[in-house]
Amino acid sequence: MSVRLGFPTTLLEMQRLFPDEKAAAAYLRAVRWPEGFACRHCGGQGDPYRFANRPAVLRCRQCQHDTSLTSDTVMKDTRTPLRVWFWAAYMVTTQTPGASALQMQRQLGLHRYETAFQILHKLRAAMVRPEIDRIGCNWPVEVDETYIGGKTRGEGRGTHHKTIVSGAVEVRTKAAKGGKRPLYAGRLRLRVVKDRGARALEAFVTGSVEPHSQIVTDGWVGYDGLHTLDYDHQPVVLDGDPEKAEQALPMIHLVFSNLKAWILGTHHGVSPQHLQAYLNEFVFRFNRRFHPMTAFNSVLGLAARVKAPTYEALYGGKWAHPNQDNHCL
Repeated sequence: MSVRLGFPTTLLEMQRLFPDEKAAAAYLRAVRWPEGFACRHCGGQGDPYRFANRPAVLRCRQCQHDTSLTSDTVMKDTRTPLRVWFWAAYMVTTQTPGASALQMQRQLGLHRYETAFQILHKLRAAMVRPEIDRIGCNWPVEVDETYIGGKTRGEGRGTHHKTIVSGAVEVRTKAAKGGKRPLYAGRLRLRVVKDRGARALEAFVTGSVEPHSQIVTDGWVGYDGLHTLDYDHQPVVLDGDPEKAEQALPMIHLVFSNLKAWILGTHHGVSPQHLQAYLNEFVFRFNRRFHPMTAFNSVLGLAARVKAPTYEALYGGKWAHPNQDNHCL
């Protein structure tokens, strides 16, 4: 029988739902096996043995093998209590600005900054569905690119080490009084790209937007080949006029503005090495902004299905964040 999980909508409900490790373990078990426990060793089903002093361990009644609740999840081999992971997931998914590693360290009482940093990156790895689909199809899509990063000093005028980010967002309408249909931003996709050349931009578009969708861009030559890739491409020549840009591409420019404010305001800057992970977090919360509390369930469900970075891979630069182009490392 499948289990229907509720989700906390307030801090008080969060505290009530997960008062101890036993409650957190029961919730994670329901997330991992909504149709009932199945032993990873023998495939046997049924209610497993549970231990009062080891709530994160389940023992199969048929083969007597133990299964860790965190095995094959982003929490694999963790020494951090499940309740801390749940609170971290709640903070990063339901709060509009998310949380920095320093904020999380302080609020969750973690002894080391590195622990909070790694927890956040493991959760970010769970913010991208393995079967992620493409946007558009029934809605026009605005596509543009922007630069993320700070200015350099002492390296000459015009020199910078900024990172190029491509973005695509659906332009949707909703019914309103008086017959008006105001616009709002639908689903979003963001990715770090190597450069503004046609090859990089076309790869982003084909990987992010459904064929035959209507795409609005500026007049940059990197987008000239989109019409040959089964897209209804509508370029707008802006001539460097910011007012034209705001009129032609209002949604994606609003997204970029909010993205930069979030990176500077919450994280005070992000390294190019990990930028894609932060973009994934921004997209995850943006696409669920109308139902933020359900995001808690979403990230825990995905956390049981995706691979997470190890400490060595994360700090050694060997980990490729989901959606990251390896050529951009």
